[in-house]
Amino acid sequence: MPAASAELDLEIVDLSHDGRGVARHEGKAVFVDGALPGERVRAERTRRSRHHDEARTLEVLVASPDRVAPRCAHFGTCAGCTLQHLDPAAQIRAKERSLLENLARIGDVAPARVLPPLAAEPWGYRRRGRLSVRHVEKKGRTLVGFREGNGRYVADLDGCPVAHPAVGGRIRALASLVDTLDARRAIAQIEFAVGDGPACFVFRNLVEVGEADRARLVGFARTEDVIVMLQPGGIDSVTPLEPASVELSFLLPRHGVRLVFEPLDFIQVNAAINEAMIDRAIELLAPESGDRVLDLFSGLGNFTLPLARRVAKVAGVEGEAGLVARARANAARNGLDHVAFHQANLFEDQRDAAWARADWDLVLLDPPRAGAEAAVGWLPRGVRRVVYVSCHPASLARDAGLLVHRHGYRLAAAGVMDMFPQTGHVESIALFER
Repeated sequence: MPAASAELDLEIVDLSHDGRGVARHEGKAVFVDGALPGERVRAERTRRSRHHDEARTLEVLVASPDRVAPRCAHFGTCAGCTLQHLDPAAQIRAKERSLLENLARIGDVAPARVLPPLAAEPWGYRRRGRLSVRHVEKKGRTLVGFREGNGRYVADLDGCPVAHPAVGGRIRALASLVDTLDARRAIAQIEFAVGDGPACFVFRNLVEVGEADRARLVGFARTEDVIVMLQPGGIDSVTPLEPASVELSFLLPRHGVRLVFEPLDFIQVNAAINEAMIDRAIELLAPESGDRVLDLFSGLGNFTLPLARRVAKVAGVEGEAGLVARARANAARNGLDHVAFHQANLFEDQRDAAWARADWDLVLLDPPRAGAEAAVGWLPRGVRRVVYVSCHPASLARDAGLLVHRHGYRLAAAGVMDMFPQTGHVESIALFER
């Protein structure tokens, strides 16, 4: 058997879900880092397995017309994004192809209409994320960044062009700050969140931070005009350090809704696409003023509250108690007293819950990566239209097959939303009608 590190001459025929080129060699698929469809490359095989091999590009012999120069100097080392070498318009076409192929292959369905993609500025968009931190003794300094491709090391970043500028422009400053701390070996990660105000950085401190370190962190917050918090334990342990009182929020101006959130809460990472996505979801649901709308996996009320501006009755259902409490507070804050929020495990059968037995005209599903297979099985009767927002095309395809082949819906429309430019993540939205 040839050594794993053998060099290969490969024709790239496809793009994988994680942004690698796909070739065939000796009857097996080869996933090639740094290669694009239509290219011929010289590659080094890095891993062999029974069903597929992995490789990395050494030289592009014939380049794709869609190949562009990556903007970030760390591209290829940092795993935060994998498609900077592909033109943004071509990225969207590849994601649309992935969505339609998954729908056909897994769900045996095809949309009657392919929606035009939702796209916005492909740089500086990421407002929520987690940076790894590691003090490296051999280098004599601290690294702050996303993980490298192998997952074992922290990429040594100077900045990040896909992160919100308030974050991406401060990567090196954060590393220098941690270097000054007595507790630098015990800072495991820094979470960031950006609303409509200053950027917020949550330092995950594995040991108690002393007074001298607290003073350094406070000085950084004041100098940089940012929010600094500490997290010594679980999610509930997050506490503001500077300023002492913090309220993070963002406005959805077209809907007259402001959402307040905690720094570790789930929010959609791309503010521009989030607003366009809400608009599209409402357009597809086409609610009338007397309609009753059920929003499953409702989170902070990202869809629920804009919908409440348009319909007589809306309810959001979410599994995490903290999000339910904050969604209720957001409804009150926005003067929406006809909205109800319920806590329930949506991966279990909820058909006997009081809210599920009520009459509903429209349903919005916005599940996590695992999809909404259980919820699809007990959707209330009489729902004439379902809009499904997906962060994983395979789970959407599975659930689409169930809705179409078992529950009497048709897939009226589907399309992609470029929530994560420069990455292989495929976000999509689909409309199902009786």
